[in-house]
Amino acid sequence: MKVIILLGAPGSGKGTQARMLQKKFNLRYVGSGDLLRARMKKNDYTGRRIKQFIDNGKFTPTTVIFNIWMNLLEQLKKDRKIKGIVFDGSPRALVEAEMLDIALDWYGWLKYKKVLFVDVSSKEVINRLTKRRLCFNCGRIIPYIGDFKKLKNCDKCGGKLVHRADDDIKGIKERLRWFKTEVVPAINYYKKKKELVKINGKQSIEGVGRDMLKKLK
Repeated sequence: MKVIILLGAPGSGKGTQARMLQKKFNLRYVGSGDLLRARMKKNDYTGRRIKQFIDNGKFTPTTVIFNIWMNLLEQLKKDRKIKGIVFDGSPRALVEAEMLDIALDWYGWLKYKKVLFVDVSSKEVINRLTKRRLCFNCGRIIPYIGDFKKLKNCDKCGGKLVHRADDDIKGIKERLRWFKTEVVPAINYYKKKKELVKINGKQSIEGVGRDMLKKLK
């Protein structure tokens, strides 16, 4: 059983690494954004409220996230085939880190937890996000790193690559401010518990991946 918590600033490449770990170890991928978007499709009060929050760029309350986590973990506990879980970008705040530990302990998975932090500078984040692209057709995000820089069209569907509207300096600095205010306290929580493993995120995608695998052994 593996329980991997993958943290990092916007543009650090944690999403790419989470998907690679998912495939390598046959893990269940858990991303708060994906979970929220799936939950908001239910035509009930919570679903509609989540949609309002997402549409307005607001931070969905921890209680909502935690409820979704608990429902998901309950389902996974029943699945005898599950090899593990990789959390992409969650927890997003100190209280979420504390509550996730409680949830993992409840299901008997806390002892399997590994916390990896993909460390990149704010300067590197700004450089990557202002240059990364989005597939207009399938929505795939193309990071500005390694061979991805050379792509002229989406490597999955061949669609046109465009820049995201919110990937401007103002928007990126706001996301970095949010990261430092909300997520860094969660990172420090794991650091204080001596559970945080720092990975140099300025390397190539392959280099970051190799370092992660070494730390997970």
